[in-house]
Amino acid sequence: MSPQDKSSTSVDQDKAADGPGTGNNVPALVVSGFLGAGKTTLVRHLLEEAQARGGRIAVVSNEFGELGIDQALLGNQAGPGYVELEGGCVCCKLSDEFVTTLQRIHEEVRPDRVVVETSGVALPFDTLLNFWREPVSEWVGECLSAVVVNAEQVAEGRDLEGTFEQQVSSADLLILNKLDLVPSEQRDRVRERVQGLAPGTPVVPAVQARVSTPVLFPPDPGSLPKRAARPPAHEPHTHEAFEAEECVVEQGIAPETLVRRIQSRNALRAKGFVQTSDGLRLVQGVGPRVDLVVPPVNPPEHLLGRIVLIRRSGSLQ
Repeated sequence: MSPQDKSSTSVDQDKAADGPGTGNNVPALVVSGFLGAGKTTLVRHLLEEAQARGGRIAVVSNEFGELGIDQALLGNQAGPGYVELEGGCVCCKLSDEFVTTLQRIHEEVRPDRVVVETSGVALPFDTLLNFWREPVSEWVGECLSAVVVNAEQVAEGRDLEGTFEQQVSSADLLILNKLDLVPSEQRDRVRERVQGLAPGTPVVPAVQARVSTPVLFPPDPGSLPKRAARPPAHEPHTHEAFEAEECVVEQGIAPETLVRRIQSRNALRAKGFVQTSDGLRLVQGVGPRVDLVVPPVNPPEHLLGRIVLIRRSGSLQ
């Protein structure tokens, strides 16, 4: 399926008056972070703020699985400026499609800001490098990589090597999310551990990934100097290989049975919609934690009873 076929809603339909980033100095934000850190929640907040101010924010979302769950979660916030790229990472496998998609969005939507939500296994710096490629480099201005970090994952010492460490160490800004899941007496230690992986990188504490837009985007992009014509020197990357598997769940399953079934699969991440005996639930699994919550939107019927599970495949690529 082409990116055109996957378009759905994230820009104000009336196309309000041009904002300070419109034209040839459009700021871009790459939102990265390990599986289940809260990236989609952050993007949803950014879309809400953009709609409130009448802005035109374009979103490219990169899912590792191929069900389109993130697009369903954004509901009617998605639109002509929302495109979902599935089945690989925009930092490598889908990089050419990513650049083509960015250029099409620029020509058709003319956004004043661009947000790229990478998959949980992608590397932010390698994604940013695509903004130096023509023709995108002709209109993109300031670029920032914000990496969302699951504070509970850090507190428990889970999966803090490999991809996680690479993501954190290459961030321009770290968002220490889910602090409400960490006992207060452990929060300073968690922050110190994260800062130890990225000395000097600003760390913003957050709950439910709520971060003010001015923290992530320059308040006056038009006043910023144009980026350097060439990207910083960077060696080709390798990252861990992951695999996605779909788990089909029967309607009316008991919540406790569903949780046990997902936990038995030992996945790093689980995400999907299930009609349980207690009603429709959004499944959000991160490591051993599996939460069943009432979804913020009603998903398309074809997504019901389908859960994407992501795990390491044990090799490098």
